[in-house]
Amino acid sequence: MRLKEIRKSKGISQLKLAMDLNMSQNTISRYETGDREPGINELIKIADYFDVSVDYLLERTENPKMNI
Repeated sequence: MRLKEIRKSKGISQLKLAMDLNMSQNTISRYETGDREPGINELIKIADYFDVSVDYLLERTENPKMNI
């Protein structure tokens, strides 16, 4: 998952992201290390937060936007 890459490119800390998404910093850290996988609702929240597609977040495409 590209979460760490996207978060760092935007200059957002784990703590800020966690607070903005109403999650714990530990949860964000575990998503980034692969110790835990987000559910579909969390994936959508993260993708919406960064304005990217879920497929981009999951590294299924190199295009950050959804194809409409």
